[in-house]
Amino acid sequence: MSRKIKLSLAVMVFGTFFGLLCSTLMNTALPTLMRVYHIDITQVQWVTNSYMLVNALMIPFSAYLIKRYPFRPLFLLAATIFLGGTVLGIFAPSYAALLLARIIQALGTGMMMPLVNVLAMTYAPRERQGELMGLIGLAFNFSPIIGPTLSGAILNHFSWRYLFILVVPFALLTVLLSWLFLPTITKRSAVHLNYTGLVTISFSLLLLLWGFSNISNFAQHPRLILGAVCLGILLCWAFVRTQTETDHPLISMGIFHYRAFNQATLLNVLIITTMYGNTILLPLLIQNIMHQSPLVSGMALLPGACLTGVLSPISGRLFDKFSMKKLVTIGLIIDCLGTVMQAFFDANGSVWMVTGGQTVRQLGLVLMLIPIQTQALAALPQHQIPDGVATFNTLRQVAAALGTAVITAVVTISDRFLERYTGSALIGIQVGFILCLVLLLICLVIVRRGHLGELE
Repeated sequence: MSRKIKLSLAVMVFGTFFGLLCSTLMNTALPTLMRVYHIDITQVQWVTNSYMLVNALMIPFSAYLIKRYPFRPLFLLAATIFLGGTVLGIFAPSYAALLLARIIQALGTGMMMPLVNVLAMTYAPRERQGELMGLIGLAFNFSPIIGPTLSGAILNHFSWRYLFILVVPFALLTVLLSWLFLPTITKRSAVHLNYTGLVTISFSLLLLLWGFSNISNFAQHPRLILGAVCLGILLCWAFVRTQTETDHPLISMGIFHYRAFNQATLLNVLIITTMYGNTILLPLLIQNIMHQSPLVSGMALLPGACLTGVLSPISGRLFDKFSMKKLVTIGLIIDCLGTVMQAFFDANGSVWMVTGGQTVRQLGLVLMLIPIQTQALAALPQHQIPDGVATFNTLRQVAAALGTAVITAVVTISDRFLERYTGSALIGIQVGFILCLVLLLICLVIVRRGHLGELE
């Protein structure tokens, strides 16, 4: 790999780090926003879900852009859009304006993410792909985890607007570095944008997310919510059908002919669902149940975040040396142990117990996420890597958004129907953790039985 490509990757990873950092930076502020705007958890979750949904929608569109335009102007455009959304967030006069700022930020991040992966997987030699993806994991896996910790420290001294103010210098630096150092790596080909596919999958994901995020209100609006979910599923089926029949698909369905890619993607979806669900559950537990400050809430995540940062490059090297099945199995067992610690936590327990459970979970996650991502992309031929990157990252963001929505709904429903019997406001959060545990156990069964093909 040439020095020019290494420098380009460094700049792009730097920018993507802050884009993904913002995906969870507002999580610790959710209880604060609920009080400021007098809204409930169903409404406030859109601060997070809107970001992840737009991220998911932009990624398949980016697959077209990557094939059609050079890397440099694409990344410059993405970094500038992200900067614009961040500045708007500083001056947002209302909750609606805050959501708009988050959406614009997500547009930029959704464009940056695939560019990093495609450049790395295209130019890295096969024997170093795991190591390189481990370094990229600092942006993709470490930044969302460190987000709540940083926001907790910021909110302890400043208002929530500083969650945007303090990002601006880094967003500006990303634009400047991109303009100065990114080479014009030509990546042009005669491709056509499949507008039908883009519109279909966009509305499908929007309807599914809206439907799942309102499950707690199903008794009041059963037909509306069920109709949204069913229509979302129908549009998703229509998207797959049209992409297999057209000569110019938005995403090539040929990537699903590779069993290793399918299994790695499925595992990633389930694991990411639990990871992002956890970033919602912990602030609610520590701030609303244990009545601790946002700073304490953020600091509880710090040891696990640091562990992720240190071990991400090592995890990539482990992929180059050991079997995929062994790494993921060990990681899942560790993750399950940490989740059990969280699920059966007592409201009178110490914050240190919560911190311990989260740190154990992060150790398991960091052993799994980089190898899973590397395995998925390494299974594809070079010409299908852009489609694989777009699909893998889209499903990652969809899992994050839908997982957050479903777990939030489970917490709300459990509180509504079980608190009267238990007398504990903790019950809903415990059920949320138990749902995460069930999903991890399903992953463990899939890995051990090899339902979708061997991982080695």
